[in-house]
Amino acid sequence: MATSGRAAPPATIVIFGAAGDLTKRLLMPALYNLAKSGALSDKLAIVGVDHNDRSTEDWIRTLSELRDPKTLDAATWSWLTGRMQFLQGDFLDPDAYKRLGQLLAKRQQEHGVGSALFYMAVADRFFGPIIEHLGKAGLANQSESAWRRVIIEKPFGHDLASAKALNAQILKVLSEDQIYRIDHFLGKETVQNIQVLRFANGIFEPLWNRDHIDHVQITAAETVGVETRGRFYEQTGALRDMVPSHLFQLLAMIGMEPPSSFTANAVRNKETELFQAIRPVTPSDAVRGQYGPGTIDGKPVPGYRQEPNVAPDSSTETYVGLKLGIDTWRWAGVPFYMRTGKRLATRTTEIAVCFRHAPYGLFRDSPVERLPPNILLLRIQPDDGLS
Repeated sequence: MATSGRAAPPATIVIFGAAGDLTKRLLMPALYNLAKSGALSDKLAIVGVDHNDRSTEDWIRTLSELRDPKTLDAATWSWLTGRMQFLQGDFLDPDAYKRLGQLLAKRQQEHGVGSALFYMAVADRFFGPIIEHLGKAGLANQSESAWRRVIIEKPFGHDLASAKALNAQILKVLSEDQIYRIDHFLGKETVQNIQVLRFANGIFEPLWNRDHIDHVQITAAETVGVETRGRFYEQTGALRDMVPSHLFQLLAMIGMEPPSSFTANAVRNKETELFQAIRPVTPSDAVRGQYGPGTIDGKPVPGYRQEPNVAPDSSTETYVGLKLGIDTWRWAGVPFYMRTGKRLATRTTEIAVCFRHAPYGLFRDSPVERLPPNILLLRIQPDDGLS
């Protein structure tokens, strides 16, 4: 397979939750794109761990059926799937980790590859137990020639207390430099380019303040309902599912001060400063809603309370809107509007930076005077771009 750029070092990627939605929709397409660009080592191996009783061939077949044959590069997919193996095992069963350890030891003996990346593509209730089992099985131990890393997807706890408890639990097993707490939303190209737009652009950064910006709108709208995720959504809701993760990351990139460098600590410190400056939200600045039954394209669709695994009297929100104020010199008096929900009219994730009108009505009583203000629109999905 042709390569371009620098390939990642040899390692084994272990995906806990290999049969789940995150692996199917995001992880495998991402690995495919990396393989197609030549960014993966020829000594890569992917081990999928899940409780489902299936073979490696069945796992690969299921993933292959989700790929669009019109756009799939068969050679790349064959290269990738040839390095995949499925390991059936319960996340809470010590025997599963024993067998995983044997597999990793065999890889190191036969191929000289001892490094491993453990990806937590599972419900958050399994984060702590899986990492504890990795520690007990000795699979989190590193050496100079074999590093071990763990990627934890959001949500990282349901509130401050649970987040602190989870952090304490995993730090008993792992050191801080072994942990990646991530939000896959940050992998989208437009999201990655927001900071470039701001801090490497002499046009926009001088205007990026309360003197020139009237307000900012951050929207993540979906046309689908909760579908098969009713049990998850009942425990989470739109607010916890989207706002502290996806939308706050977008808010941070739009509102943070320039970091001294783009190291993880420098960026994180500036994001934290912004979050600490957010004024507490009052009830008058928040809206919660829930979609009901209706018709889409002439076909009836259920309301949230009629979805599978949803309580018939559920009060879980499927829509939330917030008005935030940020008490900093740059943003004092500039409202930030956030909204996210399901079963909305349009599927879109975007940021609208709305600039102020000109300070003087020079063209009053003419069509020019009644023109709307300038809006910088950053589209993240479905069609990323800027206008």
